[in-house]
Amino acid sequence: MEEIVVESLLKGNREAQIEAAIELSNLSRKQRQKMAEREIISPLLSMLQSQDCITTEVALSALLSLAFGSERNKVRIVKSGAVPMLLDILQSETKMVIVELAMAFLLILSSCNKNKVKIASTRLIQLLVGLIGLERLTIQAKVDGIATLQNLSTLHQIVPLVIASGAPYALLQVINICDKPSELADKATALLENIVSHSPESISSIGGAIGVLVEAIEEGSSQCKEHAVGILLGLCNYDRETNRGMILREGVMPGLLQLSVDGTRRAKEMARELLLQLRDCSGYVIKNKQSKIKIVEQIMREIDQEDERIPGTMLKLVEEMISKLST
Repeated sequence: MEEIVVESLLKGNREAQIEAAIELSNLSRKQRQKMAEREIISPLLSMLQSQDCITTEVALSALLSLAFGSERNKVRIVKSGAVPMLLDILQSETKMVIVELAMAFLLILSSCNKNKVKIASTRLIQLLVGLIGLERLTIQAKVDGIATLQNLSTLHQIVPLVIASGAPYALLQVINICDKPSELADKATALLENIVSHSPESISSIGGAIGVLVEAIEEGSSQCKEHAVGILLGLCNYDRETNRGMILREGVMPGLLQLSVDGTRRAKEMARELLLQLRDCSGYVIKNKQSKIKIVEQIMREIDQEDERIPGTMLKLVEEMISKLST
């Protein structure tokens, strides 16, 4: 069977190539890896340039199966010129199943460190940023697109390209519109936190950004909340005088207090640090648990306005947090 598949891809007509590509996707990983040594990547890439949707779809599926689990094949495929072809597909294709396959394929290719610079050197980053904001794009395709940008952003020299493409604004739009307790929100906030760690000024001037992040802290999954509080802390560390008041005006305190009590370990630490940043006692040196409690009590006495009393629900959260700090 392997010989027939290889022979059909290399020398067969288009119908034979389609059947071979379908059969290739059904073979075991070991069989596929063995066949990749037989120069079958080139004919599969040629099939991507077909105007026929079925040909494109089966070729994408076959190439994706070759790339899955093989760093060597990922490099081979990119070196063979796959990225410009994927760019053309994403720019022109309207059939959503093909777009989804292309996005999944890019995600797998971008997971290989040797491919990242080559992928980022194309117009692909800007295209991905534009696509994730499209309403017609499926949630899975958006998740894969954001995850691809996250993969590329692990190289510091690529982050400025991601920022210049408008990613901070696009990600905030995604977070604002999508269901907060979702994988899409998790991916978007994770990438945005990575961006802010490199360039906090990239979102500090975007109107409504803080409100979107406060909502994510209130409604998101545990991972979404963790990333959102990390972003707000990064903004506060970057320009406390400007961002402190803006964060407080968005009503962050209830969500922040809740997070400091029952968030992930990292979220709790960042929430408590942000609480200190938001009040006027950030210069305190915390030497022991008793000092922590005194600072938290002072923070809570100053919430929002000096002449406002702490609401009952918030007071309960304060008591819970102090209890946690004292154990």
